Amino acid sequence: MKMFTIDKNGNLILYKEQLYKDSNLEKDLEVLLENSPEYFFEESNVLIIGRQVITNLNSIIDLLGIDKNGNTVVIELKRDKTPRETIAQLLEYASFIENLDYSQLNEIYRDYSGEEISLEDYHRAYFQNETDEKVSFNKSTKLVIVAQEISKEIRQTALFLRKKGIDIYCMEFKYFETEFGERIISSDIVVGQEEFIRQKIYSSSLPKVNKQKFLNLLDNNGTEVFQKIFEFAEQKGLMIRWGSKGFSLNVELTSGSVGLFYGFPPSSAFNQSIYTVFGDITKKVNHPENIITSYKKSLENLGYFQDAKSNLKWVIDKAYSVDEVNQFLDIIEQVISEIKKEGLK
Repeated sequence: MKMFTIDKNGNLILYKEQLYKDSNLEKDLEVLLENSPEYFFEESNVLIIGRQVITNLNSIIDLLGIDKNGNTVVIELKRDKTPRETIAQLLEYASFIENLDYSQLNEIYRDYSGEEISLEDYHRAYFQNETDEKVSFNKSTKLVIVAQEISKEIRQTALFLRKKGIDIYCMEFKYFETEFGERIISSDIVVGQEEFIRQKIYSSSLPKVNKQKFLNLLDNNGTEVFQKIFEFAEQKGLMIRWGSKGFSLNVELTSGSVGLFYGFPPSSAFNQSIYTVFGDITKKVNHPENIITSYKKSLENLGYFQDAKSNLKWVIDKAYSVDEVNQFLDIIEQVISEIKKEGLK
């Protein structure tokens, strides 16, 4: 199959198929799939929660994901043709992943993302699941091989495993370049098309943002709100912990710190928003019930916070006045005072 692009003069420019391995490393393929899984898994998106995850046998899983139903997705990447041992590798990884409970998956996700928000909450936002139905994580495991060429041996073995009830899928991709360096990747499911889904565990982490990078991600409405928040944090000596997308604002006490809320940019699954952290207060602070009740009621009275399961969120999708932002910060200051008064458990 030939592929062309059309330039501004109406001329066809040929995309020539290339060997991906000639100009790219395997980690380049990891980054592509990691950053845009929805384009590879069009019919059923996957939330990537770990990269280069080390197993108990010191082998390394390229990418680990979770689907909408909470099932784990183990992804093995090959930038060229699949070698014969690919299936054996994948089954070894699956034997490890199958035994992980939610807390271990949550730990992998937090190590990878650098975020303090739980996997459960991020999963709900990522898949836009607004129902109260609780997801059961890791009830089953899906296995996915992504390669430029799936060999006949791997196809045959994968089809055999599917017949035996193993949820395995093989995806081929083709890589094209023009003479001007423009690139295209296409993908095709070659096994599994009929049902397309598309000790401590460590995962390499996404790079963290900082204040300037975070501000650069915001629109004008978000910039006005978050600038005020950062000024407030500096004045009150509060601690900001940065993740790969956003941050958490924390009050430090002698024996530890307590999260007050999260801040997210428009590119996050939570959109441009403030997201409360009632759970951290519950776990760490003495007599938390009264603090949370007062905190929640005060935010609800502002009129721009809405329910987010057990928390509240403020989606910053319009302009807010300085007075409205200051009312929110006055509530945070009161919560800090109450936390310091009660102390930590």
